[in-house]
Amino acid sequence: MTRKPRLPQPDAFATVREWVFDLDNTLYPRDIDLFAQIDVKMTDYVRRLLDLDHTAARKLQKQYYRDHGTTLQGLMIHHGIDANAFLEAVHDIDYSVLSPDPALGAAIRSLPGRKFIFTNGDTPHAERTARALGILEDFDDIFDILAADMNPKPAAPTYRRFLETHGVHPERAAMFEDLPRNLAVPHQLGMRTVLIVPQNVKPVLDEAWEHEGHDAEHVHYVTDDLSAFLTSARLSSPGSAPG
Repeated sequence: MTRKPRLPQPDAFATVREWVFDLDNTLYPRDIDLFAQIDVKMTDYVRRLLDLDHTAARKLQKQYYRDHGTTLQGLMIHHGIDANAFLEAVHDIDYSVLSPDPALGAAIRSLPGRKFIFTNGDTPHAERTARALGILEDFDDIFDILAADMNPKPAAPTYRRFLETHGVHPERAAMFEDLPRNLAVPHQLGMRTVLIVPQNVKPVLDEAWEHEGHDAEHVHYVTDDLSAFLTSARLSSPGSAPG
């Protein structure tokens, strides 16, 4: 297996002016377990909706997640649920587990050009998360599941919709994600791609399939330190502002 570079090569990001970030387990470390709270609530939602025991509900939840990109999409297709009610229920979580991340904020602010959050969650959740991290004001906009017309990553039309909505040029854009499969389309579109992995470098994801493609050609870089990576990316961008 070819080892992916962990820091940008000189000038690798020199032409990047549009920086696109996934939200959960990307802008904050996975071991904080914020998304784990959402995961628990999704299982409970499926359990109550379909009157299943916990084991059956979790199995179905994960099946929908794998097959449709999100649990929500699967529930909408197979059970016709109200998306807004689901999103409100599963994002009723404790954000106090997050703390401001000044280093990340400084790294994002120093990047040249525009910055976006592109999430399969909704905007209120993204805003609460980014605000708790102290980085909300560092982004130009948020593209959420509602803006995607409920069609989640990794669906190709959703990436194209994002690009068209915000006038993003893929050849001068970079995408940061914690799921390898969500980087396949950005690679095809011509974006630089960066996979965010846990700092302990151990497989901690619940589902083995989530690791699939981590060493594929559509993953250009791998890092367990987003702030350090962004700082290196800025230094490889001659037109960037001083940090």
